Amino acid sequence: MDFFAARDLRTQPKNIWKSLYNDGEVIITKNGHPMALMLDLSGGRSEEVLEAVRQAKAMIKIRDKAAKKGLSGEEIEREIEAYRKAKRRN
Repeated sequence: MDFFAARDLRTQPKNIWKSLYNDGEVIITKNGHPMALMLDLSGGRSEEVLEAVRQAKAMIKIRDKAAKKGLSGEEIEREIEAYRKAKRRN
């Protein structure tokens, strides 16, 4: 996976597109810190990929929140399952 600065979107977009095509993913940085993830969606499954990314972000958020509370791995898994059940109801 290649990393490009946000300014590279203006100055060398061709390199970004080439890397995205070759590797399937590119990280865009701002002030040296990861800011955005670009994914190759040319396979036509953008909705599925977007849903998977949203699920992964939710899992990270739940794990971070649980870790701050000092929960054990088992308690974290219960929190995740509760979140999933609540999500299915909506």
